[in-house]
Amino acid sequence: MSDRKIYADATAAMDGILKDDMTIMSGGFGLCGMPETLIEAVKASGVKGLTVISNNAGVDGIGLGVLLESKQISTMVSSYVGENKMFAEQYLNGDLEVVFTPQGTLSEQIRAGGAGIPAFFTKTGVGTLVAEGKEVRNFDGEDYVMERGLTADVALVHAYMADKEGNLVFRKTARNFNPMMATAGKITVAEVEHLVESGEIDPDHIVVPGVYVQRIVHVPNPVKHIEQRTTRPRNQVA
Repeated sequence: MSDRKIYADATAAMDGILKDDMTIMSGGFGLCGMPETLIEAVKASGVKGLTVISNNAGVDGIGLGVLLESKQISTMVSSYVGENKMFAEQYLNGDLEVVFTPQGTLSEQIRAGGAGIPAFFTKTGVGTLVAEGKEVRNFDGEDYVMERGLTADVALVHAYMADKEGNLVFRKTARNFNPMMATAGKITVAEVEHLVESGEIDPDHIVVPGVYVQRIVHVPNPVKHIEQRTTRPRNQVA
């Protein structure tokens, strides 16, 4: 089978597709399923003025947090940012523009963008700051606010498994945001934990067809960060 989509490392996978002032989608939920290796390659490239669409912004020093530290991000489109002190600091200082978006709305904006749907109406946000400057229309006696579908120049995703044609399988919480982002990028780059030959994945298990994925980098045994470690004392042995 052809290896045309396989790249030796993250730097090679990102070569030629990064530029200043571009829009990047970054998958994951909290620290689960984030494309950490690809994010590090974006940092190393030095591109700046980025608009990043992601549910959250990692934490200080991990994930998108490294791009905030290097001040390569100018705008974040996110729904949850409470774990990143640098995010809050840059926002309050006026160094970072933030588009806060309800989580379900953000998910649907990305799904719609990937499906070629330019806009949709939702009740979420009607009568709040979220609806300011947007069209509000009445359907069956209820007001709905129009939200635009979202796409990106590049989508960065993390998958549990892929074959060499780019068919992707996701595992548990890492399935949040990654699959729809893979469909919404003009170019989609996937870092994958397990890379197998084409035809080895049960077709019923494929979440994202390879037609949406242009580049793949194999990242075996990635670090699995724990966002908040909560423990309790062991029972004392008498």
